[in-house]
Amino acid sequence: MSFPKKGKSFPEGGKSFPKKSGDGSSDFGVDDHAFAMKIASALTSELRDRNSRAKLVAGWTGANERTVKNWILGRYAPCGRHLVVLAQHSDQVLKAILSMADRQDLLLAPKVEDLRRKVFELAAIIGEPSRSSTRSHIL
Repeated sequence: MSFPKKGKSFPEGGKSFPKKSGDGSSDFGVDDHAFAMKIASALTSELRDRNSRAKLVAGWTGANERTVKNWILGRYAPCGRHLVVLAQHSDQVLKAILSMADRQDLLLAPKVEDLRRKVFELAAIIGEPSRSSTRSHIL
């Protein structure tokens, strides 16, 4: 006994899901190749002085070395979980992600904190002015 073909398989021609645009955009303006190239550029600049870049990144992420070489060359982009691990280890990758997400404001926070720390260090070195030094500057 054979089953009729009708209803037993998916239709041959299907429609793809439309990309959202406008307010709830899932198409955020960076195509796959541009995304892969930005991550590759970030990895290359971060690991410029390393001879075994692929081994180091493979150690961070647990990905295969050949896969990592493809990321560094910009052929493919890392998947989400690998991207998170890369951002944990690489400031350049984190900056690239924030830049693509149009969140440059978050890039300034570490710089402001570093500047604040340096101001406090400088104040500790200089110390508080004594009364005699403030009088001589006034006169």
